[in-house]
Amino acid sequence: MAVTKTHPIKSTLKAAIDYICNPDKTDGKLLVSSFGCVAETADIEFEWTRRHSIDKGTHLGCHLIQAFEPGEVSAEEAHEIGMQLAKEILGGKYEFVLTTHIDKGHIHNHLIFNAVSFTDHKHYHSNKRSYHEIRRASDKLCREHGLSVIVPGRDKGKSYIEHQAAQNGTSYKAKLKAAIDRLIPASSSLEDLLARLQREGYEIKCGKYISARAPDQERFTRLKTLGADYTEKAVASRIAGGPRPSRQPRQRNGKVSLLIDIQNNIKAQQSAGYQRWATIENLKRAAATMNFLTEHGIGSYEELVERCDAVAAASIRTRESLRDTEQRITNLALLGKQIDTYRKLKPVYDRYKASKDKEKFLRGFESEIILFEAAARDIKKAGLPRLPSAEKLKAELDGLSAHKAALQTELRKIQREEREYDTLRQNVDVLMEREKGQRASMELELF
Repeated sequence: MAVTKTHPIKSTLKAAIDYICNPDKTDGKLLVSSFGCVAETADIEFEWTRRHSIDKGTHLGCHLIQAFEPGEVSAEEAHEIGMQLAKEILGGKYEFVLTTHIDKGHIHNHLIFNAVSFTDHKHYHSNKRSYHEIRRASDKLCREHGLSVIVPGRDKGKSYIEHQAAQNGTSYKAKLKAAIDRLIPASSSLEDLLARLQREGYEIKCGKYISARAPDQERFTRLKTLGADYTEKAVASRIAGGPRPSRQPRQRNGKVSLLIDIQNNIKAQQSAGYQRWATIENLKRAAATMNFLTEHGIGSYEELVERCDAVAAASIRTRESLRDTEQRITNLALLGKQIDTYRKLKPVYDRYKASKDKEKFLRGFESEIILFEAAARDIKKAGLPRLPSAEKLKAELDGLSAHKAALQTELRKIQREEREYDTLRQNVDVLMEREKGQRASMELELF
């Protein structure tokens, strides 16, 4: 169960980074990674970036903690998930240090990132929205790695008192929902269900909306406030054998939906009404499947397989192109940061080299010298014959960003097609298997 917490760092940035990089906690610093900076000098690099920001905000950085269920994940996998999370939520715009702690009963990640972006020098705004985006990204990654997560929204809209009551089994709403769920299979109509509720002690009020009140309950509860499955229309439909609205597959115009496996569907075995609905719904979905195949000129199973394979191959190519483009953007942004630092600090470094008392000069400009030498090393590694202008770097980044946006749009379209063709293929497989079964049955009868 991955849990994320964020804390603003308003002072002692170096102390916070030193704490999360503690060798005793990080397997001798083997579980320490960084981006856009070096862990040992991250506080200096954070401050240098912050110095050029117009909107500096009130804190120096953000400290995010990501914890995992004990025994679920190895330290290496946890660290990999942390890196993926940092890259996703920070988008390659903020320097960060990531460490994984293994000294406690549970493995957990620490992520400290700069409050200011080194690409546009804008301040990171930590609020409820950004927190929920982090949580969603963390939960998504944990699901992909087969780890447990907290299901968001399970108790959405409940007050603390009601949440506690539900946990203790004393919530009036929870009891009313349970009573309705229990009585629906035995009820012949909405009126019959209300009568059964009355026999169990509920007081029913039928006005503009139907409400119910349990013994000792102070106020009536409208059925519609229990959720989408408990509105008057939904309850009446469920009594007639219809599915719960919250569990009913969303229908999109012109889209093919997956056939319902009636034979292995528990609800279909328990409810004749639901079985009738599912049978009729499957006829509609089968017709939609055949219409799609006809409209798209697919005349054989082999052609359908070829189309599925082509869409899957296009998806892989687009993903790879998007990943390459994102990496180029990241590399160029980091190089741009170092070039900018190099240009701004070169006069200081030239004065240092020309100084007669280098030790004294270094005591006054130690941070600047460290940053310049780091920038010079990275630029040398890049093998640039000459430093590009800031305008040229920006133009190249803008071009790459536009290409990335186009690839993302294209990928979303291909992914929709991929899901659609996967549904088509599954439906056709079921229909063909069903047809084989019917033929075998006819041959047996004739024999």
